[in-house]
Amino acid sequence: MPHPSQSLMSRTPAAMIFLIAVQVFCALFFLTDVWSDYVEENGHFTLHLVIESVAAAVLILGVVLEPKVVIELFARKARLEESLQTASQAVFEVIESHFDAWALSPAERDVATFLVKGMSISEIAELRGNKDGTIKAHLNAIYRKSGTKNRAELMAAIIDTLVEAKPLPA
Repeated sequence: MPHPSQSLMSRTPAAMIFLIAVQVFCALFFLTDVWSDYVEENGHFTLHLVIESVAAAVLILGVVLEPKVVIELFARKARLEESLQTASQAVFEVIESHFDAWALSPAERDVATFLVKGMSISEIAELRGNKDGTIKAHLNAIYRKSGTKNRAELMAAIIDTLVEAKPLPA
């Protein structure tokens, strides 16, 4: 299921185009109104005419500048998403390298992955189709192999590698 912001972002270009089109229509409306008022006033500028002229000029300026800003925002969003993907991959690789260094079995890797994701023992057991006791046995093996005593220490060992960029134990 797509994230709610993804559907919003997929509609955003169309919404921005619609908004710009409405602004163009409003600018044209103001320009024609300014022109007709100017003709009615026999070429004299009144306060009303000046205000409408300024409004039309600001709308035109917005129509000219808005597409550039929107394009820059979408480019920035794409760069941020790419950076997030790269960082996510790096975190995954660090976690996997810890699992390798600790020589976790496939079942222990699975349990450790769920543990890192913040799931409880009962949630892990349900997802794996195991009893809570089986998951606890896997956790004890994971803690022993990683040299940690609990979830917090295990997470600290992984996070310390990310924060301090210290090498993994051999």
